[in-house]
Amino acid sequence: MLRDRSNEPRAAQLREEVLQKVREYFAAAYDEQPFRPGADPVPVSGRVFDEREMVSLVDSSLDFWLTTGRFAEEFERRFARWFGVRECVLVNSGSSANLVALSTLTAEELGDRRLRPGDEVITAAAGFPTTVNPIIQMGAVPVFLDAELDSYNADLTQLEAALSPKTRAVILAHTLGNPYDARLVRDFCKTHDLWMIEDTCDAVGATVAGKQVGTFGDIATVSFYPAHHLTMGEGGAVMMRSPKLRKIAESVRDWGRDCWCQPGKDNTCGKRFDWKLGGLPHGYDHKYTYSRLGYNLKLTDMQAAVGVAQLDKIDDFVVRRKYNARTLSEELSSIPWLALPKEINDGVSSWFGYPIRVLPGSPVTRDELVRCLNEKKIGTRLLFGGNLTRQPAYRDVTHRCIGGLPNADEIMKSVFWVAAYPGVGAEEMRFIAKTINGAAR
Repeated sequence: MLRDRSNEPRAAQLREEVLQKVREYFAAAYDEQPFRPGADPVPVSGRVFDEREMVSLVDSSLDFWLTTGRFAEEFERRFARWFGVRECVLVNSGSSANLVALSTLTAEELGDRRLRPGDEVITAAAGFPTTVNPIIQMGAVPVFLDAELDSYNADLTQLEAALSPKTRAVILAHTLGNPYDARLVRDFCKTHDLWMIEDTCDAVGATVAGKQVGTFGDIATVSFYPAHHLTMGEGGAVMMRSPKLRKIAESVRDWGRDCWCQPGKDNTCGKRFDWKLGGLPHGYDHKYTYSRLGYNLKLTDMQAAVGVAQLDKIDDFVVRRKYNARTLSEELSSIPWLALPKEINDGVSSWFGYPIRVLPGSPVTRDELVRCLNEKKIGTRLLFGGNLTRQPAYRDVTHRCIGGLPNADEIMKSVFWVAAYPGVGAEEMRFIAKTINGAAR
């Protein structure tokens, strides 16, 4: 058996030498270069990092603690404080965060409010599939709202029409970092005793009336994929105020076990061999007692270490995303055949990407414009799955739609988005605008 001597003087000295070499490596391997229009790519998203992330990553690797550990604990504590909630549960992706969030609401501890097969959950037709998929995986029925054509968020005027005796929850994403009126959704959910889940995977740092999105509902979800506001490479989080919901969410993430010991810890409850649960014999090992259906959705401490370094930059990242979007709005505002995104009153976006809609009668189609941009090495994306009810994965899924979803169809046909992330700046934004202007000539 290996004995851990990492805290001894010689090991500590060697660790610091290794980390200093990492700093030197970063300086030798990476540098800033001026942007060359047409020659350099303008990706829609990407990781933004420096030697601090690399040092933190290597530091964690030297621990050789290959599951969640000290860096994960630090990140959960600090990110919850920054976000404005009490609890943060790290998982391995934003999609897993949504899965854990919906699974948490099926817990028996929640009594009559628990989500059961056949219940309905209100969501958006235009968006990303893994906001919707957990509804289906829980045996519930998604009820699709149409979209607004200025914000690309769900049309909240349809909430009352979507309500039925079977409705138990609402899960909506803040599209591309542009917040919907979370106050309205919160009040609707309170009036009808519904769970509110805010998918903030694309919207960290966005606010409504000065309050962080993700803090209006019962549960919020976050993604740390490289495209997002903070990155761990992969990763996500489930955020909430309720310690009760946190305990359930951690159990879902950790195989569904009843035990709440952290990795490497035993007998936190003080009676590991003195429980009597379910049909198990008295004293069955609490570490192998499962109170719910769960998964292993933990992330590694090495991923969390990258996130810890990113936390020091989050405010600057949000400012730069807003600046890039504002630059594009200024540069594109005079083009009559484009519709630019709009924010709600009291809403401030933290742009994941910058959405653009090509209007009917324009001199180029959306697809022609996208091809033109890509020829200039300007990355583009469509608004995720468009109208999700048109996607083949949902062909045989039981669902309800509020109306014919014409705006979701229009988004599918005429909307795309370009970069707003902190790795690009004003020069790249102006090149995007210039290329769009030139596409119609």
